[in-house]
Amino acid sequence: MKKYLISVFAILAGFSLVYFIFIKDGGVFGGDEQVAIERDKASLIKYGFTLDSFEVVEDKVKPNQLIADILLKHHIPMKDIDLMLQRGKDVFDVRKFKANQPYTVFCSKDSTKKAQCFIYEINAIDYVVYDMRDSMFVYAASKPVVTLEQKASGIINNSLYETMTDNGLSAALANELAEVYAWSIDFYRIQKGDKFKVIYDEQQVEGESVNIKRIKAAMFEHSGHEYYAVYFEQNGVSGYYDEESRGMKRQFLKAPVKFSHISSRYTMKRFHPVQQRWKAHLGTDYAAPTGTPIMSTANGVIIEATQNRFNGNYVKVKHNSTYTTQYLHMSRIASGMRRGASVRQGDVIGYVGSTGLASGPHVCYRFWKNGKQIDALGEKLPQSEPISSGNKEKFHAVADVLVETLKSIDYNQKPLAAN
Repeated sequence: MKKYLISVFAILAGFSLVYFIFIKDGGVFGGDEQVAIERDKASLIKYGFTLDSFEVVEDKVKPNQLIADILLKHHIPMKDIDLMLQRGKDVFDVRKFKANQPYTVFCSKDSTKKAQCFIYEINAIDYVVYDMRDSMFVYAASKPVVTLEQKASGIINNSLYETMTDNGLSAALANELAEVYAWSIDFYRIQKGDKFKVIYDEQQVEGESVNIKRIKAAMFEHSGHEYYAVYFEQNGVSGYYDEESRGMKRQFLKAPVKFSHISSRYTMKRFHPVQQRWKAHLGTDYAAPTGTPIMSTANGVIIEATQNRFNGNYVKVKHNSTYTTQYLHMSRIASGMRRGASVRQGDVIGYVGSTGLASGPHVCYRFWKNGKQIDALGEKLPQSEPISSGNKEKFHAVADVLVETLKSIDYNQKPLAAN
């Protein structure tokens, strides 16, 4: 009996060994090969449809192309298209059908190659499905979105934008970082060798970045000085603060355009390129491509939105009893910008041009204090409210950790891709 039990236990042990070696965690029956099979199966599904069940056509919407143009080509009669669009009018407004957006047509595998389903991508996340197989069902859906906390860094070679894209970072991240530091760093005066580190939440779809949800903290080193920024919400209002809990927003933006360069500064003596004579230049010129949006640098009310032969198209904004700004040489003034209209900081009020006495596309930014034109770049402007005393402990509990994390980031840090 004892020998019998020993034999049974030996057999069971042998089966267990075989299970752990050959079955559990793959072995010869699974493992990496099984994972590969599952991955291949997943790659055969798109928008919830099994790809090998259809003839799949993928393309982008052409300029002036309509949904009907695409579906007629894939053998859907006009009466069915009209019915389908009517049923889907509360799901998607076809007037928002845009050129260059991706679409996919799932066609039958028989000789007719007739469209069975049409999918239009509204953006990188959202899409609308026109299912024509039975009762013409139209519905909206979204791709799975993964949010990752990312860390990235870089050393400026030329512009912030070019450095980020050269480092494989999202162009949207450059815009977000410029927004964070819009009140404290003049991005038209950054230098080669300036550095940045940033912690942010990024949304990804299928391993590709689709949105920068929020910058959580950043450090920008400019001219040897480190500028920290930490996102924090107090009393229902969110904003960015430095490591000493001081607000980073100021009453005025540093410049009225993004990612440009200063072509001429405020001076009492400049040789005018058009008039060919020496005269005072009481503004700061920001050169940028024609059509670049021009922003109001602070809240205010428009007191002039017109044109003349010297200034071209221009807008003048009164911000309060102390400050007034003016924006010259616009290619055009933005819609709705008229005398008496209120504007907020960052609102687009016009677009870069070369109207009036201008030798090339730029905006001449002029700045008045107490009725006297001054150098905007030399003015020390008021800052926003700091963290309140009641919130300082909470702020530092968050900020201290983020600042230490920023310090630990190497300058070759790259963002992660979702698994």
